[in-house]
Amino acid sequence: MTHHLVRPLAAGSAVLLLGACSVANSGSGSPASPDTVRIVLPQEPPTLEPCDASLTSTGVVVRSNITEPLVERDPATGDLLPLLATAWEQSSPTTWTFHLRPGVTFSDGTPFDAQAAAFSIQRTLDSDVSCDVEGYVFGDVDLGTEVVDPQTLVVTTPEPDPILPLRVSFIEVVPTSTSTDAKVREPVGTGPFRVERWDAGQRLLLTRNDTYWGQAPAYAAAEYEWRTEGSVRAAMVVGGEAEIATSIGPEDGAGATEVDYRNNETTAIRMQVGEPPLDDPRVRRAINLAVDRTSLAQILFGNGAEPAAQLVPEGIVGFNPDLEPVPYDPAQAQQLLDEARADGVDLDVPIRLIGRTGQFPMIDEAVQVVQQQLADLGLDVSIRMVDTVQSVEFQQRPFPNDPGPYLLVIQHGNQAGDAAFSMDQYLLSEGQQSSGGDPAFDERIRAAEALSGQERQDALAQVFADEPDTVGQYAYIAHMTGAIARSDRVDYEPNSATGDEMHLAAMEPTPEVS
Repeated sequence: MTHHLVRPLAAGSAVLLLGACSVANSGSGSPASPDTVRIVLPQEPPTLEPCDASLTSTGVVVRSNITEPLVERDPATGDLLPLLATAWEQSSPTTWTFHLRPGVTFSDGTPFDAQAAAFSIQRTLDSDVSCDVEGYVFGDVDLGTEVVDPQTLVVTTPEPDPILPLRVSFIEVVPTSTSTDAKVREPVGTGPFRVERWDAGQRLLLTRNDTYWGQAPAYAAAEYEWRTEGSVRAAMVVGGEAEIATSIGPEDGAGATEVDYRNNETTAIRMQVGEPPLDDPRVRRAINLAVDRTSLAQILFGNGAEPAAQLVPEGIVGFNPDLEPVPYDPAQAQQLLDEARADGVDLDVPIRLIGRTGQFPMIDEAVQVVQQQLADLGLDVSIRMVDTVQSVEFQQRPFPNDPGPYLLVIQHGNQAGDAAFSMDQYLLSEGQQSSGGDPAFDERIRAAEALSGQERQDALAQVFADEPDTVGQYAYIAHMTGAIARSDRVDYEPNSATGDEMHLAAMEPTPEVS
């Protein structure tokens, strides 16, 4: 998942902007209408499959626009809010009862009921669709569902789960007619919009769902386009071709249209702990000490970015406010490497530093800085930039066979607000995006995740405190901030969830154009 950071407009931006405007003019022929909000994204969604809505490029279009979950997390407060469920309660340690909203229909006219909710849960967790949400939110855990009546659904868990409603907030509800064998390209949902037309490679049009159960959105339609270059996206807003552009960087020339916001992203370097010489904790510690995260945060990332000491930012349950970032100490790093070499560790092995193109603004510059800092220690580190599809091979299990040692630039966004979602993926020994761990440490993570309230907070925070010395697979770099370009024709305030889900119902034309 990728969000962006901002800093003051660089010199020469005016030239960049003028050049970008001619590129941005797509000639789409779409008239500027106050009834349509036009949004430009970094990439075309690979699919609108609702059970892949935890993927940024999918969720930013789908979540609570086309489809909706039973409950929804308020990104400002962390509270769970009613949506398709009006209330819920835990009736036993492993049983939760959800009371569903009556009178709701899907955009195709199919009634929403407990059967559809149960179907959506089972489709996400136990079908041939291979949903991203399953791995990100639930792991290998399956849920039991019982339809009591059309408005009552009982969900059971194998073990007590104090945050089950939060997990369920990631399951977008679809009708029972939805395929359980393959991902759907254009889903049907209960949300305020429906898919009108998708011209592959060009644009996606959503129109207002006239049967929506809630308040009708201010806009009658939303048109999405995609441009890889951030400067082009910014220029489209500045030039009046779009109302909103996402993932804007400090070099993109958005000018007065730039709106900064705090997001939930943390950048880090993951080290493959099973690959020599990265299997030596002294080598991993040396890499950590060699990264000047303060300079990276201040110079490359700009406004609001803070050097990171853990995988999640403030505001996430489990964040440890007492942790300090690893200091920049190349002398100590060199000493550790000298000790490792003296013990026979081969430090001449080539190491790849892998980054994803467009992962965040100035990713290329950031990777070059890190590569130079490691080269200064005598490590043979080369850069490899890959696209989104190629990055999955290195990011998620199963990792490539005999890949050799590599360092992977990751950017993790905790959309849910609880560190369990981060730990399950990134810290457990067999986590989908973890390079390794420790069985005893896994047990500590599981024990912390079984707690609730302040006990949960304290135990999760202690896990973050102990991870560097117990496993040490990450060099945390920065907690990020994001930016969008926003026209004065639209009223919309981004929040910490904006990069992952952008609610169209929260947008309306400004009075001048309404």
